[in-house]
Amino acid sequence: MSGTTAPLKRRAPVRPARVLLHVFLAGTALAWLAPLLWAVFSALRPYSETSDKGYVSWPDTLSFDNFTNAFEQSDMLHYFGNTLVIAIPAVLLTLFLSSCVAFYVSRFDFRLNLALLLVFTAGNLLPQQVVITPLYRLYLLTDLPGITASGKLYDSALGLVLIHVAFQSGFCAFVLSNYMRSLPHELTEAALVDGASVWRLYWQITLPLCKPAMAALATLLSIWIYNDFFWALVLISTGENMPVTSALNNLSGQYFTDPNLVAAGSLLTAIPTLALYFALQRQFVSGLTLGSSKG
Repeated sequence: MSGTTAPLKRRAPVRPARVLLHVFLAGTALAWLAPLLWAVFSALRPYSETSDKGYVSWPDTLSFDNFTNAFEQSDMLHYFGNTLVIAIPAVLLTLFLSSCVAFYVSRFDFRLNLALLLVFTAGNLLPQQVVITPLYRLYLLTDLPGITASGKLYDSALGLVLIHVAFQSGFCAFVLSNYMRSLPHELTEAALVDGASVWRLYWQITLPLCKPAMAALATLLSIWIYNDFFWALVLISTGENMPVTSALNNLSGQYFTDPNLVAAGSLLTAIPTLALYFALQRQFVSGLTLGSSKG
């Protein structure tokens, strides 16, 4: 009985084009990470050492003192709380309102459904700098006695929540409407035959099927609203009401600013967004790849 041996598989030769591709991708990744790595390197060094030896030098001392000082001097915990008060209601309201609009224009057929969706989406095409002057005047003229601490829509967390909802709802409605259109209409028809109301059709049938898209949008919205600096700078005047992105101003002195301390503070403010992304990474990726395999 003669035994047979399976033929050995030959490794495919490495093509020069593939080597160049990997070199290009590695170089691009390093170039993308270079500012972050440089900020970490600067934050770990005391300013006295970098002022004597320069930033491009071998470090003698590496410590977390700048992170501790930045957290304490900027009162960052207080500003983290301000950001949560703004970001959480803004994200929830945006997802709720945009999902309602998306459900209406995607699951019901009428003449103006596309025009209604375009109206919501068109708000994202308008630059923020164009509307800032009339919006600033409107916030100053809107009185809310007993509702906000300032008595007006200006200089309040409510004002920031409303402006974020207004500017982000169009994009979310567009994404959710495209996803809801891919859901089988037989679900809607069967629920209507069983006597389900429109609210039950939206809340208990359609919305649970949109969890991947909702998770992806929630991640994006949280990062965008958390990193906002423009609206907070214009619509908030009291320093204690500022979000965390504005807390870095407390690290700048009148005559001198420690760049290593500012780098440490910037890295601290980035930690919540990184934690949120890694916590929702699977849902975020699945939400972005929805429909990629459909013909």
